[in-house]
Amino acid sequence: MFKTGLQLFAEAVSGKKIVYLYRIAEKAKTEAAKNLAFTTENGRTKSKDAESTATKDGSIRTPGAAETEITAKAVLSKGDKLIAELEDAMDSDKLIEIWEANLEDPAEPGPNKFKGMYFQGYLTEVETTSSAEENVEVSLTFGINGSGKRGDVTVTTQQQEVAAYVFKDTTQES
Repeated sequence: MFKTGLQLFAEAVSGKKIVYLYRIAEKAKTEAAKNLAFTTENGRTKSKDAESTATKDGSIRTPGAAETEITAKAVLSKGDKLIAELEDAMDSDKLIEIWEANLEDPAEPGPNKFKGMYFQGYLTEVETTSSAEENVEVSLTFGINGSGKRGDVTVTTQQQEVAAYVFKDTTQES
């Protein structure tokens, strides 16, 4: 990194390197988290309202509770089961676990551990868009309980392949 005055120059993180994994909380003992196939965009928004009170010395602000939303857009994959499971969870008010992992920021120890965050919340919106000239796109919005927790996230080699090709050798796979 090169530092000049108030500027700090570093490499930017590619959007492909931030991955999200999902699991319906009640399936924690029977299933691992899964990623959406053909994800085109993810987002995480944290916001906080503040009340303003007028005083003789000027207004003062009292912060409210932080609210977090996670969004995902994906091209619908033929035979996709995860989106259907998530939509069914929405209909049944089931809690969903979400992990955000930065594949550019490995964690110690372990080859498949990355810095990230863990969230719990509910799917609050599903939008399926199907135009005549494009692939079907599904947009998901999750309302998060609390603000999430930082930690190390396990992302399997197969899940990492979604973010970028990994090297494969010419030998027969087992």
